[in-house]
Amino acid sequence: MPEQTTEPTVAEVTAELAGLEDPRVRAVNEKHGDDHGVNLTRLRALAKRLKTRPALARDLWATDDTAARLLSLLICRPKSYDRAELDTMLREARTPKVHDWLVNYVVKKNPHAEELRVAWTADPDPVVASAGWALTTERVTKKPAGLDLAALLDTVESEMKDAPDRLQWAMNHCLARIGIDHPEHRPRALAIGERLEVLKDYPTPPGCTSPYAPTWITEIVHRQQERPTPAKP
Repeated sequence: MPEQTTEPTVAEVTAELAGLEDPRVRAVNEKHGDDHGVNLTRLRALAKRLKTRPALARDLWATDDTAARLLSLLICRPKSYDRAELDTMLREARTPKVHDWLVNYVVKKNPHAEELRVAWTADPDPVVASAGWALTTERVTKKPAGLDLAALLDTVESEMKDAPDRLQWAMNHCLARIGIDHPEHRPRALAIGERLEVLKDYPTPPGCTSPYAPTWITEIVHRQQERPTPAKP
C-alpha cells in the first residue's frame, strides 16, 4: 500500500492482508486455534505504517476476520473504548491470539480495566473468566495493593485442576506470578503447584521455561537472585 494522505479503506487494507497470506504460516497458526496466515512481523509493519486510526480499527474489527482484527488492535486507541464495547469485543474474540492481544494491548491500557477484571473473573464463560485472571495476574505483579493474594490462592487450589484449558492456563500463570513476586506466599504457591501437578508434563522446547508452576517459580526466582546488584554511584 503506497503512502497516502487519505484514510485507507477497509477494502484496501484487507486486500493487502490477503496478499500477505502464507499457507505455511496458516498451517502453524491453525494448530493453535488461530485461523489466519499472516506473518506477525509483517502485520506489525503494516500497523506501523498505518499508525493510530481509531475509525479504521473499528471497521476492521467488524469484518470478523482474524488477521484484520489483530491489525485493528494494533492501530486502535485503547482508551477510546467504553466498558460495554470491550466486553462485547472479548465475547466476540473467537481465537486465542485475538483474545490475548485484546486483553494485553487494549484492555490493560483502558480506564475500565479494573471493573472488567472483577466482572470477567466471575463470569460463567471460562474463556471470559480467563481474561479476568490475566488482568489479575497483571495486578499481582504491578499493582498488588488491595488484592487478597491468599484468597486468590484458595481459588486456584480449589478450581484450577478441573478448569477448562484456557482458564486453567490463566490461573496457573497467576499462581506462578504470586510465587515469583511475593516471597511470603511462595511456599504455599509451590505446594499448590506440586500437589495439583497442572502442566507438569507440558512439552517445553529447549531454552524455554516450563509452565509447571513449581519449576517456573523456582527458575525465575533463581535468575533474579543471580542478577548482580547495581553499583552505587
